[in-house]
Amino acid sequence: MVIIRMSRGGSKNRPFYNVVVADSRNRRDGRFIERIGYYNPVAAANENGLVINTERLAYWQGHGAQLSPTAARLVKQAAAPKAA
Repeated sequence: MVIIRMSRGGSKNRPFYNVVVADSRNRRDGRFIERIGYYNPVAAANENGLVINTERLAYWQGHGAQLSPTAARLVKQAAAPKAA
């Protein structure tokens, strides 16, 4: 199954996550199909901490990719500022 999930990067105490499309059998930080965004939980106030390419997200969901619970929460969070 293809899943849209977070892949951790960054150094100790400075997490950085890539939003990736991957086969669910692969490791969390292992091989992935495509990177569709990123999430920086420790971004400064003037930096953009969450970026998701909604066109590619819709493409992969149209082809049967499932969102992980955390990725679903972040997608909802990314869509909220655009609606307001």
